[in-house]
Formats: sequence, C-alpha cells, structure tokens
Amino acid sequence: MKIGVVGFGYWGPNLVRNFQSTPSVDGVVCFDTSEKRLQVAKQKFASLETVTRYEDLLRRDDVEAIAIATPVSTHFSLGMKALEADKHVLLEKPMAESGAQCEQMVDLAAKKKLVLMVDHTFIYTGAVRKIKDMIAEGRLGEIMYFDSVRVNLGLFQHDTNVLWDLAPHDLSIMDYLIGQDPIGVSAIGAKHFNDMEDIAYLTVRYNSQLLAHFHVNWMSPVKVRKILIGGSKLMVVYDDMEPSEKVKVYDKGVDIKERESIYKVLVQYRTGDMWAPKIDLGEALSLMCNDFVDAIKNGRRPTTDGRAGMKVVRILEAAQQSLRAGGTMVNLGQ
Repeated sequence: MKIGVVGFGYWGPNLVRNFQSTPSVDGVVCFDTSEKRLQVAKQKFASLETVTRYEDLLRRDDVEAIAIATPVSTHFSLGMKALEADKHVLLEKPMAESGAQCEQMVDLAAKKKLVLMVDHTFIYTGAVRKIKDMIAEGRLGEIMYFDSVRVNLGLFQHDTNVLWDLAPHDLSIMDYLIGQDPIGVSAIGAKHFNDMEDIAYLTVRYNSQLLAHFHVNWMSPVKVRKILIGGSKLMVVYDDMEPSEKVKVYDKGVDIKERESIYKVLVQYRTGDMWAPKIDLGEALSLMCNDFVDAIKNGRRPTTDGRAGMKVVRILEAAQQSLRAGGTMVNLGQ
C-alpha cells in the first residue's frame, strides 16, 4: 500500500521517514498547503511523491491510508473527508477539538470498517510497555495514584493552551496503564501572556481510591518528563529524560501493622531494593507505524484506536470546562 501524509511541518517528516521504512508500505505521498514545504520534503526524501491538493490525494486508489499531522482545528474536517473517501486514517494527538467530533469519526470508521487510529506515540515506548506488563502481572498490586509532571520552557502555542498541548501524552499513558474509566475531572490554570493557559494542574478521579494528577507548564526553567505510579506492592518512577534507566522500580510502601479501630491504625514503612528493568529502546514511532499498517492488513483494532483517542479528548474537554468554572469537578458521565 501507499500512505498519504498530510502536513510536512514539525511531525510530518518523522511520519514520512518511518512509513518509508515500514514493511508493506510501497511509498509515501505528501500533501501540504505550502509549496515551499513540499519542495523541502522532496529534497529530504528523494523517493517521496507530492500533491498540491488534498482532493488529489483522496482520489488516488493506490493510497489506502492517510496520516494527518496538521493543527488540531483541522483534524475533524480532514479526517472525515478521508473516511468518506474510504481511506484508513491516522490522526496526530489530540484526536479532535471535541468528544462529539471524535465520536462522529469513530462511528463512520466503524460503519465503513476502516481503521481509525491516534498517534499516542508514548504508548509504544519500551518504558510504558514494560510498566504495562508489570501492572498486568499484578506485580505493582493495587494502583493508588498516578502522578505526572510534563514541564519545559515554551513552546507557547497561539491556538491552544498548555493542557491541550502537553497533557494528551500522559493522559493516553494513564488510560493505557490504568484500564479504568474516570468519573470526574477538575483543573485550574493561569494565563500570563495571552488568552491561553500556560500553566495548569489537572486531577482525574476514579470510582476507586485511585487518584491521578497532572502538572503541565510552558514556563519551567528545566525540562521534566516524569511519571510516578504508586502501587500497594511496588512503586514505579518513569523518567523519560533519563538516557538509559528510564524506568525504576522501588520496593517501598506502607503496610498496616495493626488496626485497633477506625480511629487507630498502626502502620509501618517498607523500604526494599530499587532496580531498573531492561527495556526496549527501539523507536516508538516506528512501532506505531507498523501497528497502523498491520491493523489495516489484518482488519484488527490498533492499540491506540479512535476510542482511546476519544477518551483523552473527553477528559481534556471536561478539564477545559472545569478551568472556566474555577476548578469545579466535572462529571464525565461514563
């Protein structure tokens, strides 16, 4: 098959490079509204085909799938047109501007039996997959909290706030690892330079005692990409900035020594070993591209399908509503 890549800006070149090296992909055809960017694309990738109109890409019978790497405001219109043209679709994160838009695309893809996928790349990292295996095996025990920090200096966006820019990464990781539907969302934030929040704190609640918290910030003096997961048996720190030991497992926690009454509980602290499991350091985007193509070939659901993307957008949508209401808890109505 051939893959169409829409948008040759920040992420488009990475998609072109990986799809060109994906088995079963015979070629990549690129569309961008900028002639200059298309010229750069041809210079960078000698075998790349380009078109100057989106409709020309959709008309080509040899292009079976479309990967869309454009601003989120265009995802819905471009994605729906591709699905209506019977093309499988891969969308960059976040999937769309609203849950309703996501649902329309999910329903149309299901009706036409097409693969609809969202590029939540971090799900395909060796680190996240290792943590998923440990949770699935029950090694962490009951998950009590999920705490995420994703901060850096810039890049300020003109069309979206820091929540929609940075939080989708860790929200998708949370959804993949936890495997539960959240019941409520609250968020607070601040705008220092324009009408977009540049710092925000997001809390996600579940039916259980599990609590998830996210800190996103465009004004940090340092770049931090860290997730802490607290289990009743083991605890995990995932630091994406670490060059090799990205995942560290701690045999630490709290055990109940004696419970005399609801008012008097004696606890003891457990401090054991720390170790860094071996993880696959292969490129996550390459695995994601392979998953997309394999799902098309075999008619199966990809790991990060449209419903997974829709879950993330619904949380972001509720968080935006909470921001406007000063941090009020918004029910997700799962």
